[in-house]
Amino acid sequence: MSAAATGYRATATMPLLAEVRRQASRRRTQLALGFMALLPLIILLAFEFGGDGDDDNGGGAFGSLVDLATSGGLNFALFSILVSSSFLLIVVVALFCGDTVASEASWGSLRYLLAVPVPRARLLGVKLTVALGYSLLALLTLAGTALLLGTLRYGWHPLGSTVAAEIPAGEGVLRLLGIIGYLSVILLVVAGLAFLLSVLTDAALGAVGGAVLLWILSGILDQITALGSIRDFLPTHYSDAWLGLLSTPMQTDDMVKGAISAICYATIFWGLAFYRFTRKDITS
Repeated sequence: MSAAATGYRATATMPLLAEVRRQASRRRTQLALGFMALLPLIILLAFEFGGDGDDDNGGGAFGSLVDLATSGGLNFALFSILVSSSFLLIVVVALFCGDTVASEASWGSLRYLLAVPVPRARLLGVKLTVALGYSLLALLTLAGTALLLGTLRYGWHPLGSTVAAEIPAGEGVLRLLGIIGYLSVILLVVAGLAFLLSVLTDAALGAVGGAVLLWILSGILDQITALGSIRDFLPTHYSDAWLGLLSTPMQTDDMVKGAISAICYATIFWGLAFYRFTRKDITS
């Protein structure tokens, strides 16, 4: 039986801060975070130079929120999150979590990391933690930039709602934070799925694209009413439950169900990722 080398500590391998700095230096991280900061400015310019707004703004459950977007910084931040939550944030989270392991494999550097030696579970744990951290940072960057720009341009006013009376600004901040928190939990499903695919394939684009496509497929199936109660088990079924925070009184039943569902899905995906990675042959 061989003993560990003198002074070797598994917990000292692959420091978390080193991975944070490493991912921060990557162009995809810089572009993703940069675009999150730039998007609110693009939306603001679209409102300023996009005409008189007499068109139908798309209709649907969210259509009337467009009319509230220019009535204050809180409403502008809410609108920016709204237009990003259905696709853009999905792509960004899938990018951070789906690229993290698959890119190492495609570059041929994964086996060298394990030869340090870095325990496989620790390598996955560090990479997952950093990927989740950057995903949350992207969401906070979007919301924070939108709130700052919206407040500077439209002022500090109560949070508007299409299903209730105006919400005082102080309480509106808390509800906006609640929306951000709920979206963070829902996006764990995308993070888990992308991370699992990143372990299963050496193609980063396949992991990212696969997670996005499967999320879109779930959204499509959720629109098919013939599926009945089966839709309740789809990961996207409660993705818009945060709208309950804009009502008076707040409706949080669906949010609780959505949070439980998301945590269960994410835990399963991460468990499968760790199970597979700790048992697979690393050849790249």
